[in-house]
Amino acid sequence: ELFSAEDLKTLSINNTEIIEVSKDVYSKIAYRETTEGIIAIAKSKVNNMESLTFKNDNSLILVAEAPEKPGNIGAILRTADAANVDAVIIANPKTDLYNPNIIRSSVGCLFTNQIATGSTEAIIEFLKSKQINIYAAILQESQEYHKQDYTKATAIVLGTEATGLSDAWRQAALQNINIPMQGAIDSMNVSVAAGILIFEAKRQRDFK
Repeated sequence: ELFSAEDLKTLSINNTEIIEVSKDVYSKIAYRETTEGIIAIAKSKVNNMESLTFKNDNSLILVAEAPEKPGNIGAILRTADAANVDAVIIANPKTDLYNPNIIRSSVGCLFTNQIATGSTEAIIEFLKSKQINIYAAILQESQEYHKQDYTKATAIVLGTEATGLSDAWRQAALQNINIPMQGAIDSMNVSVAAGILIFEAKRQRDFK
């Protein structure tokens, strides 16, 4: 038995149906071998831009275009949570937000932060309608990231390590920005880049 009858009684909240299964059945439906012995079926959150709400008019948003690796997406969400950004928007998602590896690598941030998805074009239109300045992490026609002003409503946009951002962001950006690279390698992990850029914005805002 994974749970005693008393345990199941304690878990029975708000008329939730609880079904006890054998270890063999559980091992077939569990995603990992090391779990807490509970599997739940739940409705997913609404992840459209219309559901986003902002506390004030100088919101800070992190946008990631076409991220594919669940580990990177989870790390980006953890970074966003650490900086307490107002929202994370995924453009042209290539991976299901509720992929188990995203849930695991985000350490649950997926459920506690405002997250939306949409096409690049729709997100650009949304940001412009809200008068949110766009800073796109692109090498071409860019300036060093720490020389910009992120104290007003700001969206920091990053692409994949392999292909970068699409041209639409270069055209929509108030300013393209770069992180000066001083080593032999010309790129860094997208979640690390997100942390550098987002926390510069937080520094300029006195971490408020």
